[in-house]
Amino acid sequence: MPTRFRYSQWDGTQDIPALDADDVLQSLSDDLLSFGDLQQALRNMMQRGVRMPNGDRTDGMRDLLQRLRQQRRQQLERFDLSSVFDDIQRQLDEILDLERDALDDRLDEVGPRPEPAQPTDEQMPGEPQQQGQPQGQMGEPQEGQESGQPSGQQQASPLTDDEMERLKEALRQRLERKQEQIDRLPEDAAGQVKELQEYEFEDDEARQRYEELLEQLKQAMMNRFFQDMSQMMSDMSPEDMEQMREMMRDLNEMLERQRRGEDPRFDEFMDKWGDMFGDDPPQSLDELVEQMQRQAAQMQNLMSSLPGDMRQQLGDMMQQLMGDMGMEQELAQLAQNLESLYPMRDLLNQYPFRGQEEIDLQAAMSLMGDMQQLDELERALERVQYGGNIDDIDPDQLEELMGEEAREILEQLKQLLELLEEAGYLEKKGNAWELTPRGNRRIGEKALAEIYANLKRQNFGKHNVAETGRYGDRADDTKLYEFGDPFHLNLKDTISNAILRTAPEGGPQVPVNLVPDDFQVFRSETLTQTATVVMLDLSWSMALRGSFQAAKKVAMALNNLIRMQYPRDSLYLIGFSAYARELKADQLPYVRWDETVLGTNMHHALLIAQQLLAKHKVGTRQIIMITDGEPTAHLEQGRSYFAYPPSPITIRETLKEVRHCTKKDIVINVFMLDRSYYLKEFVDRVARINGGRVFYSQPDELGEYVLHDFVTHRRKTLTRA
Repeated sequence: MPTRFRYSQWDGTQDIPALDADDVLQSLSDDLLSFGDLQQALRNMMQRGVRMPNGDRTDGMRDLLQRLRQQRRQQLERFDLSSVFDDIQRQLDEILDLERDALDDRLDEVGPRPEPAQPTDEQMPGEPQQQGQPQGQMGEPQEGQESGQPSGQQQASPLTDDEMERLKEALRQRLERKQEQIDRLPEDAAGQVKELQEYEFEDDEARQRYEELLEQLKQAMMNRFFQDMSQMMSDMSPEDMEQMREMMRDLNEMLERQRRGEDPRFDEFMDKWGDMFGDDPPQSLDELVEQMQRQAAQMQNLMSSLPGDMRQQLGDMMQQLMGDMGMEQELAQLAQNLESLYPMRDLLNQYPFRGQEEIDLQAAMSLMGDMQQLDELERALERVQYGGNIDDIDPDQLEELMGEEAREILEQLKQLLELLEEAGYLEKKGNAWELTPRGNRRIGEKALAEIYANLKRQNFGKHNVAETGRYGDRADDTKLYEFGDPFHLNLKDTISNAILRTAPEGGPQVPVNLVPDDFQVFRSETLTQTATVVMLDLSWSMALRGSFQAAKKVAMALNNLIRMQYPRDSLYLIGFSAYARELKADQLPYVRWDETVLGTNMHHALLIAQQLLAKHKVGTRQIIMITDGEPTAHLEQGRSYFAYPPSPITIRETLKEVRHCTKKDIVINVFMLDRSYYLKEFVDRVARINGGRVFYSQPDELGEYVLHDFVTHRRKTLTRA
């Protein structure tokens, strides 16, 4: 039956395999071997996440940043910020429509102006007709008086028709003047708000809605500096407003003292005014200053993100309200003090909103706060991505802005370092992480396992070389015992031989009688003691062609192989570019190619290799040289001389050391990662002089070539002729 797979939408209940320290180390090791910098490898891992054995990848900082930027784009594509001003203008239009309707209704109640009367003897032609009296005099109704009705004062006698008509005319003129005042209002919202502050509304609802609009603007203005104080504006009496102005003066004095380097007396200030800062007042002056600057930046970002004409009008409105409240000077001084103590340049931004959804002023201020937090979170994520401390990211803020899944990603990233530390692969020294010896060995084991897995897939044979002999270590296959063989008895096969020998005489019998020809023993192998020098090319071309990581991985795998399976062997490591130097096994992960110097100095490397191998008088001595180029430098009186194309002197000095190695029975096996004709000519000369082997390999096949050659030519099977 075919295998069936069922897919469903992610709902949070599916099981995710837990991260394993070995998987995390494996994901880390490729970058470590490529760049030789553990801190950079850790940064890359935090950026990309961890690649799992099944091919999946956990999310990293880069994914969080992409989600954050996508969320910001969604906000920008959702809202129309110009609708903030449209909302103010719409409220003003509705207020003016209510007032116009009320004026029209009052004029209808007063009635039309009567036709002019013919002059009488009492009124000569050309004499002006008596007009209504000023407000407050007889002829204009007082407050609480209905249109067209007499004043609430006691009248000695009813008004005559002429007096009533004069009263109506005065009321009519006042209403017409108000209509003219409404019609002459400026077209811009800021000018309308300013003019209406001196206007006496005829309609109670219009007056109430205008006062509410003013309170919204005042709250937004106070929200420029004080997060919790803006909500108090609507309930403030003149005495409360005077208290606020006094608080502002004390605040500015405290900030001035801080600027001068004096004791700001913060506790004294909070004892006096702490109740004005909400349920969670700031606990230090720095916290207070930062909080106010964040609020100021929100208003500034809102102003910057508005179209130019709207920005000007909103600024004019705020300026008028500050003057109306008598705090213009104090707020200007506060802005100057705050900027000197906590510059807001990192908090400022201009947001290109391009959506269709309308938004009012208060919601726009809140939106600016969200955008500001997204900007700050983005900077924090970028700092961590490039080497900062992941603990600097607030998980609560991350969850609030981006959701629970973002917090889970952050917690998983924090676990990566904890897993490596708990497994003993990494340790913290100062502010940096270092690879432990155990971590170093584990990388070598992984490299070795990877190479052996490739060998198995490619079905390389062992090609054992037969050699006559008797002694050595036990092999897996068996033979009949011969006099002088090591007595590694295979008991199972020995008893089987005895049973089979007696079976024709009536079947198996107990007890089993053994004779010398029944004995079966394991064959023996001789494992020669080997001293090996790996010469690792560190020239820049190795990195340029993508060979450097493969060469380091082979060196680590070979070191691990010898340490685990051939503990009697010796391995030395030499890195060479313009100069050569001995490398220790624990340095291998951190080895980098030489970017600042030019040269492939095989001559110097061969000199050091001979010095190291001179310590070993018995066994096999060999050099494994991994390179992608011919020698372009040689050592002369302690200094490296570089020439490209290679000079004849460099070639001659290098081949001279090859001959010295040959005389000392040191075999040189070259693993060449390039196939150009001039390289073939050089390495063929090395092989002819030394008798070693040359392998032309691709970087991804290098490990199989080196380990296969090392193991095959080290192990020889003992047989009987």
